[in-house]
Amino acid sequence: MKIYNLILIGLLFSVCACTQTPSKKTIIKKPTNVILLIADGTGLSQISSAFFYKDSTPNYARFKNIGLIKTSSSQQLITDSAAGATAFACGIKTYNGAIAVADDSTHVKTLIELVAPKNIKTGLIATSSITHATPASFFAHSSSRNNAQEIASYLPKSSIDFFAAGGIKHFNKRDDKQDLLETFVQNGVHIDTTALATFSSIKSFSKAGYLLAEDHMKSVTNGRGDFLSKATNLGIEFLSKDTDNPNFFLMVEGSQVDWAGHSNDGDYLVSELIDFDDAVGIALDFAEKDGNTLVVVTADHETGGFTLGSTAKKTAEGKAYNDYNELNMMFSTHGHSATLVPVFAYGPGSENFKGVYENTAIFDKIMEVTAWNK
Repeated sequence: MKIYNLILIGLLFSVCACTQTPSKKTIIKKPTNVILLIADGTGLSQISSAFFYKDSTPNYARFKNIGLIKTSSSQQLITDSAAGATAFACGIKTYNGAIAVADDSTHVKTLIELVAPKNIKTGLIATSSITHATPASFFAHSSSRNNAQEIASYLPKSSIDFFAAGGIKHFNKRDDKQDLLETFVQNGVHIDTTALATFSSIKSFSKAGYLLAEDHMKSVTNGRGDFLSKATNLGIEFLSKDTDNPNFFLMVEGSQVDWAGHSNDGDYLVSELIDFDDAVGIALDFAEKDGNTLVVVTADHETGGFTLGSTAKKTAEGKAYNDYNELNMMFSTHGHSATLVPVFAYGPGSENFKGVYENTAIFDKIMEVTAWNK
């Protein structure tokens, strides 16, 4: 009987061993490129406007992984663009007005400064001056966003491989009489102050920069054209051109959605938001073909307390009513608001951007999913 039991137990173990299959370990692919697009001052209502006013389906609709960020700065419930961008660029909370410095004004390394030594190409694009709060927070360090000339002095000696924005005067019309445009050339940066070039004409350069306005770029309604989309496409081509080292980080800012919110100008806001959405499409098209690119789209804060309400009307008899088939763009403030801001992510690692979290987590998540923090 004992022998029978032993044989039975042995058979049971044999059957279990034969029927069990090793569990498959889920392998999450790490992105080798990251495109971070920031629509300054854009909350959910601003994004919603594209779904009503754009002639085609907005590129925002192409995302599956969506989250929300809390935007307060270290000392204020409502952030400004400098503290908001520093959270993205450095992964820290700081005071309003700070450019990549901590609360005690000590310098904090930016994402670009951290990844450049790893042979990752970097780029910045904005429709503002390159010295404005958002792009500045990725390459400069200053106790105040208002120190445009100090901020400008960081760019010629930075590791940035491609940039396109406005801001010429901060480089060649300076109080210290320095001509930083010449410093760019001395440091091997091809500089153009006239127009964006074709990729073929700059392919041979190691670094390229475009400063295309004295200060900020024109608005869409005043003739900027499709600069943002073209610059995004050119930046992607330039940063990924080296087959032996194609990895890159690119930040693209639609700067003027914020300014439209400050001025409570709905038409201005919608035109800038749609223009930004077109640039998002360029990034997504590349990511879909490439397969190794993470695209993250968000904002530093919301501006204007913007909402899409109904239009107030009166009947022929003078009775007031709201027409729910006619939108009315309304604002509650000329400043920023504390509302949560959406985050949209696509590509390898994009599932990590779902949920509700602090704005500093944008930096943390990018560094983690790419393993650039290793």
